[in-house]
Amino acid sequence: MLTLSRWKIIAVTLSVIFGILFSLPNVLTQKTLDALPGWLPHQKLNLGLDLQGGSYLLYEVDTDALHRERLSNLLEDTRTQLRTATIPFGELAQQGEVISVRIGDASRYDEALTVLRRNLGAPLAGAIGGKDVTINGRGDQRIEVSFVPEAARADAAKAVDQSIETIRRRIDSLGTKEPSINRQGTNRIMIQAPGESDPQKLRDIIGKTAKLTFQMVDETVTAEDIQAGRIPPGSELLQSEDGYAPVYVVKSRAVVSGEELTNASQSFDQNGRPAVAFAFNGSGARKFGDVTQRNRDKRFAIVLDKKVISAPVINDPITGGNGIITGNFTAQSASELALLLRSGALPAPLNVEDQRTVTAELGADAVRAGSISLAIGALAMFVFVILAYGLFGVFSAVALVVNVLLIIGIMSFSQATLTFPGIAGLILTLAVAVDANVLIYERMRDESHAGRTPMAAADYGYKLALTSILDANITSLISGLIMFSFGSGPVKGFAWTLVIGVFTSLFTAIFITQVLIGWWFKTAKPKKLPIA
Repeated sequence: MLTLSRWKIIAVTLSVIFGILFSLPNVLTQKTLDALPGWLPHQKLNLGLDLQGGSYLLYEVDTDALHRERLSNLLEDTRTQLRTATIPFGELAQQGEVISVRIGDASRYDEALTVLRRNLGAPLAGAIGGKDVTINGRGDQRIEVSFVPEAARADAAKAVDQSIETIRRRIDSLGTKEPSINRQGTNRIMIQAPGESDPQKLRDIIGKTAKLTFQMVDETVTAEDIQAGRIPPGSELLQSEDGYAPVYVVKSRAVVSGEELTNASQSFDQNGRPAVAFAFNGSGARKFGDVTQRNRDKRFAIVLDKKVISAPVINDPITGGNGIITGNFTAQSASELALLLRSGALPAPLNVEDQRTVTAELGADAVRAGSISLAIGALAMFVFVILAYGLFGVFSAVALVVNVLLIIGIMSFSQATLTFPGIAGLILTLAVAVDANVLIYERMRDESHAGRTPMAAADYGYKLALTSILDANITSLISGLIMFSFGSGPVKGFAWTLVIGVFTSLFTAIFITQVLIGWWFKTAKPKKLPIA
């Protein structure tokens, strides 16, 4: 086992070169790093929020607002389905959690039930009837429509998942490296953005719902009707930001939504003013083309978060699926709107529960404290193994240095984030690596006392200790993977460093010390072990 085989020497040499090359950028100034040839590694460690400072935000997804919107949409869907089927109805209203409607023609009551049951709702696993709504007949020709209890829970869980992905896309667009975005509880989202010192900028980008819809303007409503509050069913009054009218009355049902956009970018209109160019997918392009074909010379409203940002007249059908949004934009606001549209709309509003800023000074203190603790821990281990095992202890110290270089090199190469708990994991990794060498050296000592030759004692020491070393490291690996899978925040940082350390510790404690001890045997040809 102590033979200096070529593959072992090559593996050890390459690992040392890798560790040095990928760790080196972390100790060089940016000016020196920029001067290095392009083929050399330039990646530095990504430091977490606790090490380099940044912003911390805790949001709560407003699932109640989402549920209210779902009920409102269900009411409009009920109206649309009955009108499409030309079934007379009245007294359509929301009563708490229930949508109630009275069918005007008793002979068509059963037909209305069939139409609504066939067309309303969406499939929902685990729900009775397989749908997220229930439609029940009541006396006096009434029908009641409501969501099943499972629907609210499913909507809330889906809204949190969608919000996390949308937030991640928005933060990535800002260029923030390695943001930590995790669910807390059932409806909270914790965001850590290392290096982002302006939490208000994050809030401005993250907190906007950015729900874009295209809705037809209800041109039957006059200014007098608006003044008197006479808004017909199926329409709604929205505030305007287009600079031409203070409010617009628009049809409640959107003809096309922002979910069908494939791209959005900052552009300019024909007068050179900032605008937002957009493109629909195939389905959105067809809907948009049909609507503009049927409503020539009418106005449609472009609505963002329940505010009209533009209400142009349809001069010609728009069949290509492309268009621009004009309004009172600056170049920056048009660029921000395009970013929000590209990243998708939030399914529900977000409420800020907590906001903190970790300053760069606090981050520097954490880095300094972590570096000092790592240095003290490493020095203590070096002293221990050298005093306990002499020359073999020096070999272990060399393996520990290579171990640190490999961990830092791998994390720099993979652009993993190093956190303060991660430094604790690094220190624990070094202790485990020393423990492996202690097992090997103590086994060598036992074999030497049993009368074996130095070479045989060393060889048996590695062979017999290997099982115990593998057992200890495999259990550490399993623990690290469990913490990484189910933990969050600091726990993940600790677990990730620990998992990387398990592999590097096994390699350095076994192969590097093997090669060094094998080289010593070959050159010194000792008569006894220095640890006997």
